[in-house]
Amino acid sequence: MNTNKSSSNLARFGKTIKWTTIAGVIIFAGLYYYVALPPINIHSSGTWSFIFLIIAVVLVVLMFRKRNMKPAEIKKEFKKNGPIKYVFWLLAASVIVFIIGSILSSPIVNAKKYQELMTVQEGNFTEDITELSFDKIPLLDRDTAELLGDRKMGSMVDMVSQFEADSIYSQINYADNPVRVTPLKYASAIKWMTNFGDGIPAYIRINMATQNTELVKLSEGMRYTQADHFGRNIYRYLRFAHPTYIYGELSFEIDEEGVPYYVAPVKKFNIGLFGGETIGRVVLCNAITGELEDYPIEDVPQWIDRAYSADLLMKLFDYYGTLKHGFFNSIFSQRDCLETTSGYNYLAIDDDVWMYTGVTSVNGDQSNVGFVLSNLRTMETRYYTCEGATETSAMSSAEGQVQDLAYTATFPLLLNISGEPTYFLVLKDAAGLVKKYAMVNVQKYQVVGIGDSVNACRQNYLELMLSSGDMVIAEDTREVKTARGIVETAAGVVLGGNTHYYIMLANSDAIYDFPVMDFPEIVGIKEGDSVTIEYKEGGSVSTAVSITEK
Repeated sequence: MNTNKSSSNLARFGKTIKWTTIAGVIIFAGLYYYVALPPINIHSSGTWSFIFLIIAVVLVVLMFRKRNMKPAEIKKEFKKNGPIKYVFWLLAASVIVFIIGSILSSPIVNAKKYQELMTVQEGNFTEDITELSFDKIPLLDRDTAELLGDRKMGSMVDMVSQFEADSIYSQINYADNPVRVTPLKYASAIKWMTNFGDGIPAYIRINMATQNTELVKLSEGMRYTQADHFGRNIYRYLRFAHPTYIYGELSFEIDEEGVPYYVAPVKKFNIGLFGGETIGRVVLCNAITGELEDYPIEDVPQWIDRAYSADLLMKLFDYYGTLKHGFFNSIFSQRDCLETTSGYNYLAIDDDVWMYTGVTSVNGDQSNVGFVLSNLRTMETRYYTCEGATETSAMSSAEGQVQDLAYTATFPLLLNISGEPTYFLVLKDAAGLVKKYAMVNVQKYQVVGIGDSVNACRQNYLELMLSSGDMVIAEDTREVKTARGIVETAAGVVLGGNTHYYIMLANSDAIYDFPVMDFPEIVGIKEGDSVTIEYKEGGSVSTAVSITEK
């Protein structure tokens, strides 16, 4: 009687242990998913890692329950159709599928498919890249933007104790200007506990051309950010909204009204299980309300500037450039193989942000054979043939002009300066502050113009190109026109070290530019004088040809 009762108790205890073990595994799996946030998608390596881990945990638990068995008994357990055997073979089968899927997804067996992932068009430099006004050129790099952002936060005494600038600093176009934007974040977990109810109250916006730095305060705080925790953390919020999406690199952007959004590109795998990564969709999350908008990549709103990361675009071009004659050619003979250089920068064209990077031969001859522009929203890519110095060579050349000052050059931006492909660089001191600007000719990188201002740098560069015979001033075919009237405004301005007078006549919005060097008599003209001006139209400011008093 006691023996039966004891056996019954042992059976109940065994069942309790069994269900407790199952519950423990389920809880472990749930906690891991909540923290690691793997997508539920067979194309994700994170999903397979999650599967491997859970199966391995189950196997270890089953083995632990048999820990008192002798080796011979364990061997016998594997021979019969028991749970240990099934779980072990399930783990082995999963690993085999993952390995085979990885091989079949690789460029080794899919070189042609990888090479065709990106469509590359031949571009015309002077037609595609027009001369930009210097107030539209991003003069600052990301590191300098961070310095400006930190300084701005340091001046906000009402916020600096609770918040600090996040490190995102996405470069976008806003109101037709190149800017970097980043949200604030809670200064610590304690500060999050005391402020999460109201959310993050502002973001930083930096004009990359003028260096103007603003702290944009919001009427409602941002509640869905990288700095939040639990369900309001942007990664967890997006994962629970779309469990199967494999998200790429998130960026922080603002729309045309200045409303903050997180832009979450959704990866698309075009080759096998894990290969041929591009972007198939984009999810927008309103950082204030949490409202989500889901778009196919071809329907993404134009104000979005970043769907593809620069690293992904460079990888896709490398596939295009190195796999033209197959995978093994890219490793051994390397015939006709091209690859991107070691860095990139951004250029604003037609209200879109384009990634710029140089293209060089795989053989590494220390020179570029051309360069690439890729649209961060559409993946449109243009290749320009232009032999010349690599970006690192241009940086060294610019630094050599100021070697006594020990300034360092930023990664260059490619500009069209009077039809010449030109590297534009910023020279910074040891503290990271911008001190000078440099322009280096791509094809003749010994021609380096240096200046304390952008205009002075450009003028110095053009004078060097003209004096070396590498540039000819194009004939000015604009029609000479005449204007007569009373001088309403006469103002002197110093540009690039030279004094210019700007004249406006009564009842006219036209502005006429008179360089004092060419028109010394202009200093005698004053408001109220009656004059006749000959000029050539030039946009917002017309170029003066002559001026006479009546």
